Amino acid sequence: MSMLSNLELLRRVPLFSMLTSVQAEAVAAAIVKHRFKRGETIVEQGKKANALFIILTGRARVVTSDSRGREVILASMQPGDYIGEMSLIDDEPHSATVRAEVQTDVLMLGHAEFARCLPENSSMAYAVMRGLVQRLRHADRKIESLALMDVYGRVARALLEFAKPEPDGTLVIRDKVSRQDIAKMVGASREMVSRVMKDLEERGFTEIQENGSMVIRERIEPLD
Repeated sequence: MSMLSNLELLRRVPLFSMLTSVQAEAVAAAIVKHRFKRGETIVEQGKKANALFIILTGRARVVTSDSRGREVILASMQPGDYIGEMSLIDDEPHSATVRAEVQTDVLMLGHAEFARCLPENSSMAYAVMRGLVQRLRHADRKIESLALMDVYGRVARALLEFAKPEPDGTLVIRDKVSRQDIAKMVGASREMVSRVMKDLEERGFTEIQENGSMVIRERIEPLD
């Protein structure tokens, strides 16, 4: 594909729309074309591809899965959409898997070339970008939790997210969290959350201290 075509495509991608002419030309010169067959994985959940992928033709599906292999579809990607930017910004593994639904052509941009388009690591703009990426990751986990976990799992995950580590490594929730708030977070009734919270305490996942704080264990004792 010609340099002009690359530049035109980049200008249509919001991520690159504000690049200077010099930056855009440098990026266009660094991208390479790759074809994925139907069903082929573009990026894999829990791993790093170290590249940005811009869809030229075809379409891809974003899915997340649990330890039992159950999947939930998070999004469908179309031409012009891009994949892998979150991992490149915060250097964390991909939060979901992306697979080609049909034969899909993409433009690939390596990590080093992508990094040249970012603000300096010490800048406020970069800090804001990382913050937004973390929010997106949290949203992905929320969707996964609601789709794949039962109420017990969703409540347990919510409690773990509220907890903060003490110097000795103990996870503690110091501020009171209402069952109504948890119910709204996990998509269940207050009555159901109350039953689950009671059961989690009986099974040793939570322990209420004299000062009102809650200690969280990272595993739930099995039922007898």
